Amino acid sequence: MGSCVGRPRGERPAAPGHPRKRAGRSEPLRKERPKWKSDYPMTDGQLRSKRDEFWDTAPAFEGRKEIWDALKAAACAVEANDHGLAQAIIDGASITLPHGSLTECYDELGTRYQLPVYCLAPPVNLILERSGDENREPPEPVPSTRREFLLKVRLSTGKDLKLSASMADSIGQLKRQLHAQEGIEPSWQRWFFSGKLLTDRSRLHETRIQKDFVIQVIVNQPLAPRT
Repeated sequence: MGSCVGRPRGERPAAPGHPRKRAGRSEPLRKERPKWKSDYPMTDGQLRSKRDEFWDTAPAFEGRKEIWDALKAAACAVEANDHGLAQAIIDGASITLPHGSLTECYDELGTRYQLPVYCLAPPVNLILERSGDENREPPEPVPSTRREFLLKVRLSTGKDLKLSASMADSIGQLKRQLHAQEGIEPSWQRWFFSGKLLTDRSRLHETRIQKDFVIQVIVNQPLAPRT
């Protein structure tokens, strides 16, 4: 299954290297996703929690927050097989990939960043489950009188569509609207604007998006279990 193995529970993410280190020549991001097996059968919810813990703590280990944000957006794009978007995010942030992989990369100052394999792909022994329902806000229909404009959304599947939105809407509300319209579970959706991941609690007026701008939505649907 390859040499990549899961990081033991409780282990802290590796700190970036010294800023003076030179990264050398950058290679294009490789399209193949890493294959790895967790040390223990992991559910989709446990994987998300493990990733959230890493992304919440990684910026404390040196490096710049804007680079960590770009790496997080690129990692989500990689998992959704949108390598064009991932490469655009990497190039826009001036991130160098000496080996064509996000597992080791450098910013323009030469600071080293390392992403664990579990942030780039699920393990081959992932246990699929319906999780997150207990934490999801109950869907509440929003009166049409609050709607102000049609929000342009571009899915990683290549489909463009429009959602009826107001600047007071949260991303969580819009995810549920997209679910009702396209059948895409909110937990499968990752919303990005200007290369930044939008959280469910973010509201449109906080993103500074304008009516003619487009929000990117990475659709990360779990793979069906093999039979």
